[in-house]
Amino acid sequence: MATTTTMMNIKRGTLIVIAGPTGSGKSALAVRLAQHFCAPIISTDSRQFYRGLAIGTAQPTAEELAAAKHYFIADRNVEDDFNSGKYESEALLLLDELFKENRFVIAVGGSGLYIQALCDGMDNLPEADQEVRQNLKERLQNEGLASLVEELRQRDPEYYDRVDKNNPSRIMRALEVCIVTGRPYSEQRSGEKATRNFNIVKIATDMPRDILYDRINRRVDMMIEDGLIEEARAMYHKRHLNSLQTVGYREMFDHFDGKITLEEAIDLIKRNSRHYAKRQMTWFRRDTEFSWFSPNDIEAIIAHIDAKILQN
Repeated sequence: MATTTTMMNIKRGTLIVIAGPTGSGKSALAVRLAQHFCAPIISTDSRQFYRGLAIGTAQPTAEELAAAKHYFIADRNVEDDFNSGKYESEALLLLDELFKENRFVIAVGGSGLYIQALCDGMDNLPEADQEVRQNLKERLQNEGLASLVEELRQRDPEYYDRVDKNNPSRIMRALEVCIVTGRPYSEQRSGEKATRNFNIVKIATDMPRDILYDRINRRVDMMIEDGLIEEARAMYHKRHLNSLQTVGYREMFDHFDGKITLEEAIDLIKRNSRHYAKRQMTWFRRDTEFSWFSPNDIEAIIAHIDAKILQN
């Protein structure tokens, strides 16, 4: 149970954000904190929202789901058009309800943009233009991501230098804004933080790089044993969807297309997962509000959270 001191000097409640690279023990840590603080959990993982992707997106296990109430896990179809802006709106409405009954809520996941949307808000950018979006999707399918990346470099070199060039959704969204408004995407991002009516404490999971990479490699092997190949094959006919443009599925789709062997696909999933973890660490280390801990150092993490709450 949370100590009485943690109940003092707070707003409507406290959102405890657990972030970090893939494979670093975020989900297990979130459950332990949820049990300690009697808190529900909301996901900030942009792929765990979808049904049918339990293995490839490492959705919480049945035991973890039973140990704490989870939200934004497998609650929509892969065809649903969902983005960080929509997530911000839905998550804030959910938090309004959760904080009526809970002093604490845990937010866990590795999608930096969704964490940013939840904590700091999103810039007031134009709504998605369906015609432009469809055209970009068709280009992605027919020409490949490199073509879109090159156009972004020409239209907005500043954002091109910062964006994850392996993330189709971010590339397409930036291009969409450039095309619709006629202005660079980077010029329209204010960077101003929204005001939230709850406190926020940010924790990031950390471990030596070699240990993290070994965990990632072993987790991919476990995913294969658990049925990732069959899960990806069931989604193969929907491979053009944005929700499936992610590590684990793209490589399997290339294997099904005969472009690479199964062994090559598995090796690429491991490599691309390690690269993704490196990009995640870079993203979160830019945010100085995060405090980094070993995911197993639960006592130090709880003490840090209690101290942060008392400061607010």
